[in-house]
Amino acid sequence: MRSTFVGLSFCCLFSLIGCSNSKVEPSADSGPKKLRIAVIPKGTSHSFWKSIHAGAVKAEKEFGDVTVLWKGPPAEDNRTEQINIIDNFVTNQVDGIVLAPLDRTAVVKPVDMAMAKKIPVVIVDSGLDSENITSYISTDNYNGGKVAAEYMGKLLGGKGNVIVLRYQVGSESTEQREKGFLDTIAKDFPDIKVISSEQYAGATQPSALAQAENLLTRFKGEVNGWFCPCEPVTAGTAQAVKNAGLGGQIKIVGFDSGPDVMVAMREGIVHGLVMQDPINMGYLGVKNARAAIKGETVEKRVSTGEFLVTPENMNEERSKELHSPDLAKWLGE
Repeated sequence: MRSTFVGLSFCCLFSLIGCSNSKVEPSADSGPKKLRIAVIPKGTSHSFWKSIHAGAVKAEKEFGDVTVLWKGPPAEDNRTEQINIIDNFVTNQVDGIVLAPLDRTAVVKPVDMAMAKKIPVVIVDSGLDSENITSYISTDNYNGGKVAAEYMGKLLGGKGNVIVLRYQVGSESTEQREKGFLDTIAKDFPDIKVISSEQYAGATQPSALAQAENLLTRFKGEVNGWFCPCEPVTAGTAQAVKNAGLGGQIKIVGFDSGPDVMVAMREGIVHGLVMQDPINMGYLGVKNARAAIKGETVEKRVSTGEFLVTPENMNEERSKELHSPDLAKWLGE
């Protein structure tokens, strides 16, 4: 049972200062009360989540009747903290929740609790093992893995050895990417052998770097290609390959971007990135939550698309919008 102190601490925190980029609630005589929509990412440190935040703030500013309450665990491996955040937002009776679940099963119960209290819950980025939600907005992650596999096959000329360094257990979005990649390689590229697909990188770039270094030692001289299902894994793997003096020799296809990842692409270490549209994801999350609060019908499933960025197209306008968005426009960073 969570202590009363924790509940009171969160309550005081929300009452006194709100959350990052939140606005002060208007007084009773200053106009209609704004809808409070909590936006809870898997973590707050990676570029992808900052883009989700930017999209949520974009919606906040566009609609004018919404206050975004942004809060998530710093790292993407703290399920307990994310559950506590959800519970406290429910206790504080927010009007709606936009959530990127850290675990497809662990957060089902707190989501059920929110829905039971008539708080609409919009899931973004990564799925949940439950239909008891308002809407689900994400990339088609399986197809993203398929796109990555097809590009890997092209890079390797249809033959060679590849490694899939997984993210972490329970993350539905990355599990679907990994499955899409592995299924497509097995089906369409019989001369490409997956020599490792059971290792997990963990939630951070340093942990991914350590795992990638271990795999490079284990499969020294055997690796031709490497698939990474998200930003920290891509960044950690690229650093390991660079440190080993193998930049350009091992074809890396990743998912999502970030400053370190884009530097690695410019250096010829990363060869392809399947990009999502996290700003749109955050925007639509708040938009659908707002609509549901107002009693409007929203789409149960919304796909925000997949886009392959390569060294050849990385400087095109659409590519730059996805891999290096202008977050300062919305977040002031």
